[in-house]
Amino acid sequence: MHNWDNLVIRLALAILAGGMIGWDREQRHKAGGLRTHMLVSLGAALFVLVPIEINGSGEELSRAIQGIATGVGFLGAGEILHQSRPDQRNPKVKGLTSAASIWVTAALGITSGAGLWLLTLLGTVLTLLILIGVKQVEQRAIVSRRNDLDEEE
Repeated sequence: MHNWDNLVIRLALAILAGGMIGWDREQRHKAGGLRTHMLVSLGAALFVLVPIEINGSGEELSRAIQGIATGVGFLGAGEILHQSRPDQRNPKVKGLTSAASIWVTAALGITSGAGLWLLTLLGTVLTLLILIGVKQVEQRAIVSRRNDLDEEE
């Protein structure tokens, strides 16, 4: 018999963690927004729960996690290629942060699916701090650099 409450909590936490990160990306008008992050996290949690629920070995769980990492890597690569637009005259690599946030969201789905609540919470908070806080530091550094260049001229 399954403990349905436990399953619901694990899946809901995965959706919540993915949603929080996706909301940040959505608010910044970045690709891979709310729905994408929620689905990636939920999918990762489901893939992890299968070997756990069928009483699989640690090896089966490890293979599931490896499969998630590989699959999400392809999703992230597609995000980078889509945003970079190689058909432009001066192509630039874009979408690295979006790809990385999708990758981290999958990891949060894995931790949630495995029932590692505190790790999921800590990972979500740290991810949001990086996405929000480091962006502000980067913007201040760019303004400071521009001011320095203006003073040199």
